[in-house]
Amino acid sequence: MKKLLITLFCSVLFLSACSDMHSSDEVKVHNVDDLTQLFARLHYTHDDWQKGVKKVPRLTSEGVMPDWKKLSDKMPVENKKSIFLRMMLPSVLIANENILQERKVVKKSSLDSSELMAIAIKYKVVSDDSKALTKADKQTLLKRVNIIPPSLALAQAAEESAWGTSRFAREGNAFFGQWDFSGNGMKPKQQRKHLGDYGVASFDSPLASVEGYMLNINSTSAYKSLRDLRAQQVAKNKSFSGTLLAGTLIKYSERGQDYITGLRHLISYNKLEWTDKTSLSDNKMVYIVY
Repeated sequence: MKKLLITLFCSVLFLSACSDMHSSDEVKVHNVDDLTQLFARLHYTHDDWQKGVKKVPRLTSEGVMPDWKKLSDKMPVENKKSIFLRMMLPSVLIANENILQERKVVKKSSLDSSELMAIAIKYKVVSDDSKALTKADKQTLLKRVNIIPPSLALAQAAEESAWGTSRFAREGNAFFGQWDFSGNGMKPKQQRKHLGDYGVASFDSPLASVEGYMLNINSTSAYKSLRDLRAQQVAKNKSFSGTLLAGTLIKYSERGQDYITGLRHLISYNKLEWTDKTSLSDNKMVYIVY
């Protein structure tokens, strides 16, 4: 019965997401000019940011704009960065919004709740529903089910996808360089065989890529130190910035400390900490197609 309830719960979440997508306004974008005009209509421009506008439109897309690499090579670097960040930030905020909804469920649910069990399985606290959840499991969940600062997510997306120009980002919405050992990943041109038969995970959309990245950070053992530091800040009623949490990502890249230093510089130089103070507007979802 529990398995049936969990399946039904997950189905409801899936149908709800599909319903939200179908209720979105689909906008056809042919070029960068169309995109900047859309940003202007949504009050989502550099001038708006300079004026202190902190609301970000609910905006998503089917992927990277065709010829983005070629187009971005011809525009000023700051323009390239601005467009990339504006395209990614809504997905980051939407993913965080969904995580906060899950966190509410974790906080209010009893240990025998099918909703709680579904989230525990998703976040790899347990592998299945064969055993009842414990208070310790719920505490572990509270450490795992929490947001990633937008500044950190944006910095990693920019770093791992070369501002959306990498082959993996263009072909598979892979903005965070997540590896895939299932045999279904996109194969690197120079695969390091000593590391196994790996590929780079592909996703149906940029939003799905962000969600996959956040689940990876929030569930795998490699990033336990990030979750511990975040939980310590929460316990002290303090915020946790992207710059702070970046220091825990020593295992995200083979570059180790150099990777952390690079992320922190990227956050600082591009003033990404400001995005941690943004929130989603109440507009109907805008879905960009090319």
